[in-house]
Amino acid sequence: MLNVVIELAVLGLLKEGPMHGYELKKRLRDVLPSRSSISFGSLYPALSRLEREGAVAAAKAATSVVTPAMPMTGSFAGEAAAFRASRRIAVRGPRNKKVYDITPAGEARLGELIADPSDDERSFPVKLAFCRFADADTRVGLLERRRVTLVERLHHGRRTVGTRSDALDRYVRSLLEHDNETTERDIAWIDGLLSAERTLAAGDPAPTSTTHDTAAPLSATHTPSPVDGHEPAPAANGGTR
Repeated sequence: MLNVVIELAVLGLLKEGPMHGYELKKRLRDVLPSRSSISFGSLYPALSRLEREGAVAAAKAATSVVTPAMPMTGSFAGEAAAFRASRRIAVRGPRNKKVYDITPAGEARLGELIADPSDDERSFPVKLAFCRFADADTRVGLLERRRVTLVERLHHGRRTVGTRSDALDRYVRSLLEHDNETTERDIAWIDGLLSAERTLAAGDPAPTSTTHDTAAPLSATHTPSPVDGHEPAPAANGGTR
């Protein structure tokens, strides 16, 4: 699954514009879950595989025509060298690094990965970061699946606290309650994103406070709304587990 997440992140970043491997590695920290870091030992094999599959290719810069420093002398060898230089196409970025760009096949693959319903904790934030490249139905489906997962998690957490209350010490109970409060905030966040998507689908301007081009952190603070008839617990500080 990690390879799929890296592939999704790489294709999404290249959809934004050509990049060399070093820049890709830095940008991956912005979109991978928990801001995790990917080593070059994981990134370059993924790029090589995507290149073999035709999903990415070496980016072609504009042709650079070399103007001779002095008039041609009529030497065949000299004119041939000048012609070869004028035809040279740069496929290297800063520090002579190879620059990658997404291909039409890569764009199609990116769409497939975003629409894939097998979401998990690692793939969801990356899909959300690039769901602006998907259609409205795909975005809504992604958010609705996430909401179902969060509601199930909240119900399980509440059952755990309720049925094992006497057996839990106050520290374990505090952790479980914190998890439940965080999940409530996450559900409220997803509800806001879904509301914005439905507003856009209706043709009305989306509220700026709920429109996201990239994935907002799951720890984003929102006033929770009741979930399935339950009043939300007071919000707690801290990030998403």
